[in-house]
Amino acid sequence: MRVVFAGTPEVALPSLALLAASELDLIAVVTRPDAARGRSNRPVPSPVAAWAAEHGVAVLKPERPREEAFKAQLRTLAPDACAVVAYGALLPQDVLDIPRLGWVNLHFSLLPRWRGAAPAQRTIIAGDAVAGATTFRIVKELDAGPVYRTVTHPLAGTETAGALLAALAEVGAPLLLDTLRALETAVPTPQPADGVTLAPKLTPEEARLDWSRDGHALDRLIRGCSPEPMAWTTLGGERFRVALARPTDAATLPPGGLSLGKRAVLVGTGTVDLELLRVQPQGKREMAATDWARGLREPVESFDAAPGGSA
Repeated sequence: MRVVFAGTPEVALPSLALLAASELDLIAVVTRPDAARGRSNRPVPSPVAAWAAEHGVAVLKPERPREEAFKAQLRTLAPDACAVVAYGALLPQDVLDIPRLGWVNLHFSLLPRWRGAAPAQRTIIAGDAVAGATTFRIVKELDAGPVYRTVTHPLAGTETAGALLAALAEVGAPLLLDTLRALETAVPTPQPADGVTLAPKLTPEEARLDWSRDGHALDRLIRGCSPEPMAWTTLGGERFRVALARPTDAATLPPGGLSLGKRAVLVGTGTVDLELLRVQPQGKREMAATDWARGLREPVESFDAAPGGSA
């Protein structure tokens, strides 16, 4: 089977590597164009593009999949199927029609729950008990195609979105490969109309911490926003990011109030206190919260009040 793989970020690499090592014929990869990164602001290839270049696989980088030149390239390649993992662009119908067996997407949720760009993040923020991955045939409607296979992944309740995505990428890779192997005869199952939830990309405003909220909900928000866009509050009018925290069993502080101990930094919420573990003050690197507290020239008593909420 001739397969074209479409993906962009690092989370796509386990599936790409497993596909390349299999008996299937990986003929090319499709990825997003090089993007400016770092202080130099120079264009850098995506992780998928870098992997393909290192392994001698042809790379296509269309600005938009609707470009006629890209469609012509794909028709010339004549793939039997196309596999997708976090490509990052919508595919028009005439592109979906090119491979005879269609396009198969590995999505990091148990569809129809969490259709969209941030399924792992929304899974954590919502407090779901289980996560998972799904392979489905791509149709024009977002993540609505019929399902081939699923795999579940239990949650410990301490994962960040980055860690969950990495775990789902690993368990999802063999799921995608097995789906492709069976594609000639597989009959996918339509998604049910009930249970559909959406997982749009998280905005910076959604990541703002309102300390008057429930402490456990704030813990989930912090973990769901790590590493991007990262949860934040303000301190002295400057943005202060919180990369990791954990709920305590006590409620000793008012919402937003701080306790700067040598062994722990606590912040009050609408319910239990949170212990801050990893933070990033404005203009500085991420660090342990206790290191930040020790480095303060003057003690601080609370974070700034959020609009419409307490401190």
